[in-house]
Amino acid sequence: MPLMMSEEGFENDEGDYHTLPRARITRRKRGLEWLVCGGWKCLCASCCDWLIHVCQRKKQLKARTVWLGCPEKCEEKHPRNAIKNQKYNVFTFIPGVLYEQFKFFLNLYFLVVSCSQFVPALKIGYLYTYWAPLGFVLAVTITREAIDEFRRFQRDKEMNSQLYHKLTVRETVKVKADDVLIGTLYFLQNQRIPSDMVFLRTSEKAGSCFIRTDQLDGETDWKLKVAVSCTQSLPALGDLCSISAHVYAQKPHLDIHSFEGTFTREDSDPPVHESLSIENTLWASTVVASGTVIGVVIYTGKETRSVMNTSDPKKKVGLLDLELNQLTKALFLALVLLSAVMVTLQGFVGPWHRNLFRFLLLFSYIIPISLRVNLDMGKAAYGWMIMRDEDIPGTVVRTSTIPEELGRLVYLLTDKTGTLTQNEMVFKRLHLGTVSYGTDTMDEIQSHIITSYSQAYSQGSAGNQASSTPPRKAQSSAPKVRRSVNSRIHEAVKAIALCHNVTPVYEFRAGGTGETEHAEADQDFSDENRTYQASSPDEVALVQWTESVGLTLVSRDLTSMQLRTPSGQILIYRVLQVFPFTSESKRMGIIVRDESTADITFYMKGADVAMSPIVQYNDWLEEECGNMAREGLRTLVVAKKSLTEEQYQDFESRYSQARLSLHDRALKVAAVVESLEREMELLCLTGVEDQLQADVRPTLEMLRNAGIKIWMLTGDKLETATCIAKSSRLVSRTQDIHVFRPVTSRSEAHLELNTFRRKHDCALVITGDSLEVCLRYYEHEFVELACQGPAVVCCRCSPTQKAHIVKLLQQHTHRRTCAVGDGGNDVSMIQAADCGIGIEGKEGRQASLAADFSITQFKHIGRLLMVHGRNSYKRSAALGQFVMHRGLIISTMQAVFSSVFYFASVPLYQGFLMVGYATIYTMFPVFSLVLDQDVRPETALLYPELYKDLTKGRSLSFKTFLIWVLISIYQGGILMYGALLLFEAEFVHVVAISFTALVLTELLMVALTIRTWHWLMAVAELLSLGCYLASLAFLSEYFGIGRVSFGAFLDVAFITTVTFLWKVSAITGVSCLPLYVLKYLKRKLSPPSYSKLSS
Repeated sequence: MPLMMSEEGFENDEGDYHTLPRARITRRKRGLEWLVCGGWKCLCASCCDWLIHVCQRKKQLKARTVWLGCPEKCEEKHPRNAIKNQKYNVFTFIPGVLYEQFKFFLNLYFLVVSCSQFVPALKIGYLYTYWAPLGFVLAVTITREAIDEFRRFQRDKEMNSQLYHKLTVRETVKVKADDVLIGTLYFLQNQRIPSDMVFLRTSEKAGSCFIRTDQLDGETDWKLKVAVSCTQSLPALGDLCSISAHVYAQKPHLDIHSFEGTFTREDSDPPVHESLSIENTLWASTVVASGTVIGVVIYTGKETRSVMNTSDPKKKVGLLDLELNQLTKALFLALVLLSAVMVTLQGFVGPWHRNLFRFLLLFSYIIPISLRVNLDMGKAAYGWMIMRDEDIPGTVVRTSTIPEELGRLVYLLTDKTGTLTQNEMVFKRLHLGTVSYGTDTMDEIQSHIITSYSQAYSQGSAGNQASSTPPRKAQSSAPKVRRSVNSRIHEAVKAIALCHNVTPVYEFRAGGTGETEHAEADQDFSDENRTYQASSPDEVALVQWTESVGLTLVSRDLTSMQLRTPSGQILIYRVLQVFPFTSESKRMGIIVRDESTADITFYMKGADVAMSPIVQYNDWLEEECGNMAREGLRTLVVAKKSLTEEQYQDFESRYSQARLSLHDRALKVAAVVESLEREMELLCLTGVEDQLQADVRPTLEMLRNAGIKIWMLTGDKLETATCIAKSSRLVSRTQDIHVFRPVTSRSEAHLELNTFRRKHDCALVITGDSLEVCLRYYEHEFVELACQGPAVVCCRCSPTQKAHIVKLLQQHTHRRTCAVGDGGNDVSMIQAADCGIGIEGKEGRQASLAADFSITQFKHIGRLLMVHGRNSYKRSAALGQFVMHRGLIISTMQAVFSSVFYFASVPLYQGFLMVGYATIYTMFPVFSLVLDQDVRPETALLYPELYKDLTKGRSLSFKTFLIWVLISIYQGGILMYGALLLFEAEFVHVVAISFTALVLTELLMVALTIRTWHWLMAVAELLSLGCYLASLAFLSEYFGIGRVSFGAFLDVAFITTVTFLWKVSAITGVSCLPLYVLKYLKRKLSPPSYSKLSS
């Protein structure tokens, strides 16, 4: 592999290194060899791509200037704001559905054969024998597609018809979602946002509001958005329509986490310019969660972030269907060869090409049309069984064409939030260095907090001063260690209660104003009405924990925070600065001033790797972080630093200056903040558990044992994703984790890939940005390395990246993939995978509606794959091969019959018998194979290793197919030659004789194939035999040989003779008995792996 080159060699000749493998391949395949080896496919694909590009030339996306309330000023035409998930329209429906059907060789072949029957010289039998099955298949398919398409149309119509309030100069007008235009202003409250907007104004006093983004990025936490300060400060709402202002927005792109723009008000002196970032945007498909919002539309329709991150659904075709399609082509070659042999033996006499075509039609049963009918009915039956399974209640099969895919999966790609986890954080551990508190000792912390605040309050009231810090001198009776622990707990809890971005939201609304009632110091805060909102559920868990131990956050806005002590006293803190969490810094900080004492404190919390160099020397932090991480807890290190007024003023002046700089602003700001982050006092280490979904660990273990490789793709932070990978046992305790460090260039990616290559049995954790760089330069090498590892975790993934990873695995491994998710951001991944599973969860039903299979809990995947996936694949494989055998055996008999009759192209059996043979005489027993099972469900779940055999595709392969072909030739030859030898004197009855033996052979072969009997199977066998015997008695005219030519009819008296019965029995016995013996010997000498477990 080129990646094993030395770093020196790489640096010296980068260009040659990159082109080396490609150059070798190019030299290897040139000229005619390249054309034969598949070059013609590349040429055709290139031509098609060029034609599509010419026909669907996309409009170049550009940045735009949007004037507030003036859509007519838009310089260019922008897409309509309509949601469209339909595959077809009125004109393309029938052609589209027919193309999807006839692009398969099997269906196209039947169409040609059926059409040939309109030519008198080629007519073999009745038209209905060919057109009835084909018409049935097409009618079922068109009906199913029409129902699905109508449902999609209804869902789209419902979304596009939602009404929104548009602001105009005079009044608010109701407008449908699909009539929303760029530049118009909309008033929203507790609504889905119809298009991408810039946030101008809110009813909230703080000038900010919360939105829910679960359908966009899959995270259930509410996100804080800030209104443009220029428009928020306008005196009245109506002023928005009267000012002359515009928004400059960058060109539409995929990234949902970034936005650059400017807001300009031109009618003020001087003109106001305000920079816009991601916190000033409201993306489509998110929901306003608090207050009322007014925004101006900047992107619509296909240019919105949510639509750009959604891929078009593809028509999914199962691997089994593709394999059967290949076998059908092999059968067609055999058909052509057999017909050519017949014409050759005939001596090319007369119109030989017409005879060739007649032979093609006579042997056309080699490829039976009932194959398509039986398989489609089988798939419907599997879907019904899955939905009726009481062990996986609520499961819905939305794509009934691919149940066999569940039995062939090698890669399972899963979302994290809401899929593996409940996204419910629970505070589990507080470590102070010398003492650790768990869930069972939280009451001790509560008593410490009550004690410290009651002492502070009593001392404060005695000395006419309120101090929020505990007294230096406690009661003399308390030991020194106890006072020390008391003080440290107090400081730690206070730091956790202050260092965050959490906002308490009160459900109680003031009458008619539509604004959240903001709590003041003298108000009565109702705990029942309060909920906490933040961009991270970790922070909510920490604040809820401080409330449970007695220190409650009751109010928060952009400039202040209020805490309530156990005694009910309100502590007010002024928020001076907030340093938000970023993926680079891995920490967040806040500077607050205690209003009662004027003390200024800088609090900081973050990941241990980021905080270790910042805090004062200690000997316990690293060890305890490791211990908590092994328990699957998400750790945060909390520290503080007291600042004097002079220190803070100095910092603020430098910080403000850095924020105003035009060059390297981010670096300068980070440098100023880092000047504070020195020698901080370590307060505590917290451990929070993200609760996993029920039975996630045993389910993942089962899937791993089944040989399925699991990749976790999440939009969450790297640390969180790594933690969940450990706690869910996605990565076992014995395996190492390689965290792929951030890379931005090709040389960095090369070195990091080499580092990962040297590690064995190591899980990979990589961010979306690094992944993008690796795929740009080393796509093949990266996928090859990642697939060798036991598990892969991709964090900070956009919806498009998730779908791209799925497609990469399909292209490079040619294995079947399954995607599991529960949010709108997982839809692209689910639709791109060979099999998509959606979970109905907190994030709505968007993923479950787009999926092929919808489940209610992650743990149901185990049974869905191990039991239903196994049964569906095994049954369909047996059913498909048996239906082929049924066609091959009758074609063999036709070949023998024609050769005896001097190679005449005359049909052996009349139309009714052929239709009866494929339907009432054998259909029920053959179709009853959908009830067969080789392994009991309990065994399949207990020994998931059995699943590995399914992925090898041994149940349906060219080997098993050839075995069935040989069986068919043997049985067809025995039946026909046996009938001719034993009934030489009564040759006129050869049809009745051979057909009776044929039906009996088929019924016995079904019995031979069945592994586990079901009472319906026995009923089907007896019913088919009864139908045949009845038709012998009542439809005797059909059993005469060539009844038009010879005028011969079946003699009912003849078939009741002992001679007839023993001779038919003998022929049937010779055709079936050897196969029973062979099957018995094979099971004894080489039993399948599952037979040992079953016994």
